[in-house]
Amino acid sequence: MPTRTRYLVAYDIRDERRLRRVAQCVEGFGSRVQYSVFVCDLSEVELIRLRLELRDVMDHRMDSVMFVNLGPPGERGTHCFEFLGAAPGLPQSGGPTIL
Repeated sequence: MPTRTRYLVAYDIRDERRLRRVAQCVEGFGSRVQYSVFVCDLSEVELIRLRLELRDVMDHRMDSVMFVNLGPPGERGTHCFEFLGAAPGLPQSGGPTIL
């Protein structure tokens, strides 16, 4: 089984239509924790696939997508989160979430 890495993926998209398309794309790879923030446990191939899909739907002159490598899902990838207020549930599994 391929090694997975947990990524925090956040985006700032300037157009509503592109925003919906980017959100649908990222939803296929991870779990939403805030409006434009996702946690994605990805293999190297899945990370490449996600980046390719995003490249096709965003406007690189105006939009921004951020990937933060949090390490393996069971290690720092789980323990580095701290929330004030209501805390969303984080994915418990390092397994695939692609639909």
